[in-house]
Amino acid sequence: MRRARVNDAPAVGLVQSEVWRDSYAEIVPAEVLATFEPQAFAGPWRESLSNPPEGVWTLLVACLGQQVVGFVAVGPSQDPDADELAGEITTIAVHPAARRQGHGSRLLNAAVDILREAGATSLGVWALTTQEDVQSFLRSSGIQPDGAYRDRVVSPAGDTVREVRLTARLVDDAPAG
Repeated sequence: MRRARVNDAPAVGLVQSEVWRDSYAEIVPAEVLATFEPQAFAGPWRESLSNPPEGVWTLLVACLGQQVVGFVAVGPSQDPDADELAGEITTIAVHPAARRQGHGSRLLNAAVDILREAGATSLGVWALTTQEDVQSFLRSSGIQPDGAYRDRVVSPAGDTVREVRLTARLVDDAPAG
């Protein structure tokens, strides 16, 4: 596990393409699925790594040898109801062929560490309602649904998918003593 470098953008784009194709295969129209190409994702990653936004924004990659097999992006929460100390896992993904090897857990733990170090007191992450495996993974790590949801438009025809937010406190609320 390490911080991503600009030259990791193509590999991150490949992982994202594979994960999104897997996650959205039964959800979005074929013409939308066809746009999930590695180079389409690599460009924005390359730009964000070349010119990182200010703040805690961080992209980490999980590697198997030299090969990038997963990634996690973290930053301040973009949710309108979040306080200024809330962090967000904007995306976490592990290539389908590299799952169940601990990469997701290591990425999640590193994301939590980065957010804590930056002073975040909570974190949020959004997951598709159809991603029961992802939600189960997050819940087993102490990140629980908080009742919030959003519908995302995923096609030119206006089709939507529902996402649920899962959150966790990153600080102990118990008084010292």
